[in-house]
Formats: sequence, C-alpha cells, structure tokens
Amino acid sequence: MLAWLSRDELAFPALESALREPNGLLAAGGDLSVERLLAAYRHGCFPWYQDGQPLLWWSPDPRMVLFPGELHVSRSLRKRIRQQPFQVTLDQAFQAVIGHCAGPRRNTDGTWITSPMQRAYLRLHELGVAHSVEVWQEQQLVGGLYGLAMGRLFFGESMFSHATDASKIGFAHLVECLREWGFELLDCQMHTRHLASFGAREIPRTEFAAILHGALGRPGESNWRGRASIP
Repeated sequence: MLAWLSRDELAFPALESALREPNGLLAAGGDLSVERLLAAYRHGCFPWYQDGQPLLWWSPDPRMVLFPGELHVSRSLRKRIRQQPFQVTLDQAFQAVIGHCAGPRRNTDGTWITSPMQRAYLRLHELGVAHSVEVWQEQQLVGGLYGLAMGRLFFGESMFSHATDASKIGFAHLVECLREWGFELLDCQMHTRHLASFGAREIPRTEFAAILHGALGRPGESNWRGRASIP
C-alpha cells in the first residue's frame, strides 16, 4: 500500500517497501521544502511527478548509476572534444539551465520539472547543494545539465541540448570533474540508452543504498565555480 506523507513528518518509508509496478514508487504527498528534499536524497529517493498529479517519490530497483572511473567516451565524441566546439562552465547559469531542461521535449507531453520544482532546486542551488553544467557556443547557452552534490555522490537530474553533442560534452566534462574530486558515484536514476553509452549501468537498490550511505559520510572536495573548459 502506498504511503502518504504529511507536511509535518520528514521520514520516508523503507526503500524495500517501494512498489514493483510502477517500479520504485515509494510514497506520495509531502512538499518540496529544502529539508524534505535533502532528507529524500539522503534516504535514496527523489521526486518525479507531472502537473495535476500528487507529489510522488521514487526509488527504482535496479538503480542506474555511473562510477566515474568507468566513463566511456566514444571515439567520435573524443574527436569532437578535441575540436573544442564549445566552452563548458560550472554554476554560471543554474536558473537558465533548469529552465531549458523544463522545456518541451519531442514525443512527450508536459514536463516533470514544474514551476514549484524549479523554485525548489533553485533554493538548493543558493545553498550550494544543487549545481549546473553549462555548454556555450558563441556566448549562447546550447546545452547543460543539473543535479545535487552531497558527500561524494552526485545526483543527476536532467540535461538538455540545442546543438549537436552539446549535452554529451557537458556530461563528459562533469564526470571528469567528479573523478578528479574523488566522487564515488553519479546517480542516473533510470536506465536510458544514452546514459548506458557512457558506461552507466544498473545495480541493485540494496547496493546503491550501501554506497549512498558510505559516500554521504565522506565529504567531497570540489571547486564548482573554479572549473571551466575554455577553448
């Protein structure tokens, strides 16, 4: 039976109580306060819902993840990176990135990055928890992604691309930064062929939870605003 969260209680149900169908649906209700969002990610779940739906919390099994040392960059993408078609920055335009990520997508109706979600993650960015990667071409934002950095784990949320290979190059740049900073895992949440092409793979939820709790207890050293790739 699906658990419903009150606005006063921040605790989430045990991850193993999540539904099998739909895969990983753990709870509904609550709110998007900073305290609840941080509690959710520490617990191993995340919000994902559409306009008109109640707030839904998910913890899929298996979990799609990328270990930074397992990043795979195709030969063609490596060639593009060497050509330096873009400038890549970090934390320079978070609000613009999440706004583009919330834009319309082909073959989809609506967006799960609702206005309340955007405001909530902007608050997390202001607190230094949520971060963005920006990909620029001739001073125009043509790609990017955003997520949360907690301990030595990065929770990827969404990406967008308005130019060929823009989001791919931004993603590869992010993973290289995470590797240099000693991050243990990039959480990709759900399986996609796009992420699998970079070396991301599915692991059991129990394994993800064990890595999560260990990585959260080891603060990471990072320099989000000081790292940029400039042609």
